[in-house]
Amino acid sequence: METILIVDDEKNYPPILAAVMEEEGFEPLMANSGEEALAILKHSDVDLVLTDMKMPSMGGIELLENVKKKDPELPVIMMTAHGTVEKAVEAMQKGAYSYIMKPFDNDSLIIYVNKAITMYRVIKENRRLRQTVTSQYSFGNIIGKSKKMRDVFEIIRKVAPASATVLIGGESGTGKDLVAKSIHFNSPRRDFPFVAVNCTALAETLLESELFGHERGAFTGAVSSKKGRFELADGGTLFLDEIGELSPSLQVKLLRVLQDKVFERVGGVRQVSVNIRLIAATNKKLKEEVKSGRFREDLFYRLNVVHIELPPLRHRQEDLHLLVDHFIDKYSNERGLDMPVNGIEKQVERLFFDYNWPGNVRELENVIERAMVLCPDDILKVDDLPKDFRNSISDSRRLDGIPEDAQLFATLMDIEKKMIQRALKITGHVQSEAAQLLGIGKSGLNKKLKKHGIEAGRLSD
Repeated sequence: METILIVDDEKNYPPILAAVMEEEGFEPLMANSGEEALAILKHSDVDLVLTDMKMPSMGGIELLENVKKKDPELPVIMMTAHGTVEKAVEAMQKGAYSYIMKPFDNDSLIIYVNKAITMYRVIKENRRLRQTVTSQYSFGNIIGKSKKMRDVFEIIRKVAPASATVLIGGESGTGKDLVAKSIHFNSPRRDFPFVAVNCTALAETLLESELFGHERGAFTGAVSSKKGRFELADGGTLFLDEIGELSPSLQVKLLRVLQDKVFERVGGVRQVSVNIRLIAATNKKLKEEVKSGRFREDLFYRLNVVHIELPPLRHRQEDLHLLVDHFIDKYSNERGLDMPVNGIEKQVERLFFDYNWPGNVRELENVIERAMVLCPDDILKVDDLPKDFRNSISDSRRLDGIPEDAQLFATLMDIEKKMIQRALKITGHVQSEAAQLLGIGKSGLNKKLKKHGIEAGRLSD
C-alpha cells in the first residue's frame, strides 16, 4: 500500500482528501504546513506528496525544493488556484510531477495520483533491483536476474573455489571475459595474476611466442629471452579467448601443457613448470568443430571439464531493464553531475524489447553509451539512439515484412499476442500496468490473455 502525504493549511481540506485516498487503497498522512510535512518525511516512507501551492511560512515551492533534496525522484503534485498558475509552471520547472487546478473533481485528482504513483513504483523497483544486483544478480560486471543467468551465477559459485579447467561458450558480446574474471576473482587465486590472451589477435608464430615465451635468438628480432603468458600467470589464471581459432600445431602444444603441466619456450630446451588455472572461451560450437576435424577431440575434453554456456541477450530479455540501468549509471560520470540521465522513454523500451540484439550485451552497451553522448535531456529518447541502430530495427508495421499470402485475421492475432507479451515483459507481468501501456482496460486484457493462452501475472502491485 502506497503512502500519500497531503499538505494544506486549510484545516478541513486534508481530511477530505485523505478519505478519497483511503477509498482508492492508499494510506494518507496529513500536514497543515510545510514544516510539519518535512518533519513527517524524516520519519515516514512516502510515495507521493500532494501539496497546496500557497501556504503561510513555507509555501509549496519551498516545500518542493526541500522534498527534492531528500529524494529527487519522489513525485510532488501541486494544488493551485487560478491566480497562481505562473507559480505552478515554476514548480514544474523545479521538478514537480504535475499540478492540478482548484477546484477539481475527485476523479481528475485520482488520475493524476495513480499516474504519479505508478511512475514512482517503477523507480523504487529499479532502485531495489540495483541494490539486489550487487549481492544477488551480479558477479563483478555480469548482471542478470533471469533464470538462465541465475544458473550461470550458481555454476560460478561452485566452480570458483576449485582449480578445474573451464570452457565458456556463447555468442560474441555475451560477456565470456567477464565470466572468466568472475571465476578468478572469486577463487583462492584472486591475489595472483589474471592473464588474458585473444587467440585471434596474433599470427600463429607470434601467438606461440606470446603463450610460451622465447629464448634469445629463437627467431629474428628475439634479442633477449622473454617469458610467455603461461609463466606470467603462474599462481593465477590464464584466460584463452576464442580458443576455437587455435591452429592444429598449437592445439597439440596446449594439450601437452594440460597433460604434463610443463612446456618449453620457443627456441629452448629447458622444461618450464607453472601452476595455473586455465579458462578458455569460444563463440564456436566446439563439438561440431571436433566432428569436422578442425579441433582435437582430446583437447576438447581436457578443456571441457566444466562447461558454462552464456545465453544471448534475446533469450534473457528479463535482464534488459537491469542492463540498461547499469550502463546508464556506468556512463553517467562522463556527462557530469549537472547532466544526469534517469532512464529511457517507453518508446525506446519497446524498441529494445523488439530488437534481436545480434551483438548481445556488448551492442546494448555501445548503443547506451552513444545515446548518452547525444542525449540533451534526462531521459533517453528515440532520437538520441544512434542512427545506424534505428535503421537496423525492422518496423513490424511495414507491409513488406508480411508475406503477400498472409491471412488478415491470423496476422492480426499474431501481432496482438506479441504486443501483449511485450507489454507484460516491460511491466514485469503487472497486468494493470500492461493494460495501461496497451491502452486497454484490465478486463479487456484479461480476456485477451485467456484468448491467446498467455500465462497471467500480477493484477497490480
